[in-house]
Parts: sequence; C-alpha cells; structure tokens
Amino acid sequence: SRTSRLLIDHNRGLDDPTLVMRISDGAVIAGNKTLDAAERQLRIDRYYAPYHDAIERTINEACSHGPQPVLVSIHSFTPVWKGVARPWQVGVLWDKDPRLAVPLIAEMRRDTTLTVGDNEPYHGALRGDTMWRHGTSRGIAHALIEVRQDLIATADGQRAWAAKIATWLRRVMADPAGADALRQRQDFGSWSLG
Repeated sequence: SRTSRLLIDHNRGLDDPTLVMRISDGAVIAGNKTLDAAERQLRIDRYYAPYHDAIERTINEACSHGPQPVLVSIHSFTPVWKGVARPWQVGVLWDKDPRLAVPLIAEMRRDTTLTVGDNEPYHGALRGDTMWRHGTSRGIAHALIEVRQDLIATADGQRAWAAKIATWLRRVMADPAGADALRQRQDFGSWSLG
C-alpha cells in the first residue's frame, strides 16, 4: 500500500468496522469523521481492491511458475500506543500457520539486542485481513512483520532494517529442515481466533 491506513486499512476485511477508522489512539480522524457510504466505496474501489487484486495476481503468477510461494507482509507500528511505550523493535504476527512465523521469530531472536514480539504488538489472528485472505485461506506459508516506526524514520534506518529482514528471510528459506514445508500447501481447516 502507498496510502495511510487512516485513509483505508488494507489489512482489514471488508466487513471490519475499522476498515476506515474514525478514531485512532484517541484522536478523531477529521477526513473520516463524516464519511458516507459513497466515499467509503470510492476508497475501496480506488485503493483497497487494487491492492488485494495485485497480491492475488502475484501469488497466482508465482504458483504457475513453480513451487508455492511464501507470503510476507511488512508493516510498521508506533513506538507509543495509548500513552504506553512499546518495548519491541520488531514483531511477527501470525494465525494458524507456524511454518514461516515460528522459524522467523527464532531467527530474529538470535540477535540478543532485539526484543522480538511473537504476535506483538498485535495478534495475527484476524479473519479477513491480508494474511488470512491470501495466506491462511489458501494454505500458503506466511508471516506479517511489524517494525517500530522510530527505527525506520530515516533512509538509513529503512536500509538497515530492510537488510536485516532480508537476511532473516534468506536464512529461514535456506534451512533444509523447513524449506520444503514452506513450499507445500497446507489446509488449516475452519478459522478460529487464537
């Protein structure tokens, strides 16, 4: 996504009441305060649907050329939420499928200078979100990585974190013990929170 989640949250299902937030961390979002159904639909058509269509096309294209892909989504989170400082520098969100998330968390935790969240600062079990829609429901191994915003506020910070994430993912994908499992479609049955 190239837009703020305050415009529309691409990581929410269409039926999620926070798809277009009216309040965030206690602040009223002025542009959403009087949002009507027509404007909501316009945002879905202009921003939300193309985002998910692009992910779907990319996954389908990857599947047509070889082994099943893995799906990684990268987000950022605020250092402070509701007046409380968040201790994590990075976190991995996941739902039912541990194939990528669990080894990725273990790889990140090899760096003892980091506090790594396992389903922190948010929980990854959110029916209808990007990972559920394109990962869990299709049986594709996936993980959502959250990086604290103050660490990526500069170009240098962004480059450093991009390099870290790339290194972690390469190591996890190269591990023979789990690489084959990552490439196999899995059926996680009916969805449930937790």
